[in-house]
Amino acid sequence: MQTAAIRILITLALMIVAASLDGHTADCASLIKTSLPDTSLTTAQVVPAGRFLPPYGRPIDKLPAFCRLAGVIRPSSDSDIRFEVWLPASDWNGKFLSVGNGGFAGSVNYNALANNLRRGYATAATDTGHEGDAEDASWAFKHPEKVTDYGYRGLHATAENAKALIRAFYSSPARHSYFDSCSDGGREALMEAQRFPEDFDGILAGAPANFWTHLLANALEMVQSMYGKDPAAYIPSTKLPAIQSAALVACDAQDGVKDGIISNPLQCHFDPSVLLCKGKDSRDCLTAPQLSSLKKLYAGAQDSHGKQIFPGFMPGAEDGPNGWAPWITGSGPGKASGPVYAENYFRYMLFEDPVWNPLSANVDIAEAMADERTGSILNATDPDLGRFKGRGGKLILYHGWNDPAISPLNTLNYYDSVVAKMGAESVDSFVRLYMVPGMQHCFPGRYRARRHHRY
Repeated sequence: MQTAAIRILITLALMIVAASLDGHTADCASLIKTSLPDTSLTTAQVVPAGRFLPPYGRPIDKLPAFCRLAGVIRPSSDSDIRFEVWLPASDWNGKFLSVGNGGFAGSVNYNALANNLRRGYATAATDTGHEGDAEDASWAFKHPEKVTDYGYRGLHATAENAKALIRAFYSSPARHSYFDSCSDGGREALMEAQRFPEDFDGILAGAPANFWTHLLANALEMVQSMYGKDPAAYIPSTKLPAIQSAALVACDAQDGVKDGIISNPLQCHFDPSVLLCKGKDSRDCLTAPQLSSLKKLYAGAQDSHGKQIFPGFMPGAEDGPNGWAPWITGSGPGKASGPVYAENYFRYMLFEDPVWNPLSANVDIAEAMADERTGSILNATDPDLGRFKGRGGKLILYHGWNDPAISPLNTLNYYDSVVAKMGAESVDSFVRLYMVPGMQHCFPGRYRARRHHRY
């Protein structure tokens, strides 16, 4: 008798859940008619729990049922901003968490959408107005409106659309809206806080590429220094283990623990001259031109007047699959991500010259023109976060000390500029900065998080 009663209760519960889901199914389908500024919705469907096959990429498993909305935003005649909004069919936590991009963007991050959905968030993502590989900027060639969409317009329009669709689907707005991303996504995060402070209540900005023009001018100068002027100055990846080993010998134990991590590279006074070859060149030492390149990588690039373009990299994690090889040295000259990003940016976004040569370019001119033509669109360096603070926003900055893609000192410099502008007490009420020992670009590496106290 008791078993029969339990079965009846379970059946009733399943009927209630099904009725609720059916109601959301109808709501989801009807959202295709939602009127949004400059937007055409192309998809409004309930995706059942289980596996989802995205338009590109691998199948995604273990998803709860959700309402999938997709469309295109066209704020200009040359805009084509594709976006998706995923809404939990049940157990919504009442919050909105937006997804960012990496590199030159060019795709919707379906895996990040899936991760947010599993945690109960309503979530959204965009390709920022073009389709392509993250290291490819050929789409920007003579398309200034697409550069603007990539710089800030695509993400902002997606956030506004997502909020409207959330309100329509659940008959109430999200209690809180958040943004969490790294690298170019960190740039997007700071762009949102500076330019559109009403979009998000809380922002997590990781390893931000927010000083975009100088980041890539730095890469250009490094290209010329490391192999453009003297091919003998190129440091092959086979020498990275020796460099890392020497750096760790010098500084690993400074924190009292020998664990393969330099806890605070700012206190590390590693002199790479100990690596100078005493005799025949080998993978265990550096030639004089290679030693000069290494010192410049640690110091950061300078223009012809000796002014720093962008800060340098930190010692201690040069080797490994997530170290300097994929970003700085590559499998040969010009075959790392840093030079590829620089070449694509200057060729297609800035100079609109497909045969522009980074090896013969004038770095001073390239830097100045980058700031003049695209600085206001791509850089997120405004230290005045007063509007974001005034509406109650909270910002968390984090950066790995051993990031080989974007110097961690760039984030420290931005944080310092905000403090100089707004005052330490004011900043401490809504901003936190975490510098992470051992962490490389965004997530890889051996690391442990620590709040950074500069003051």
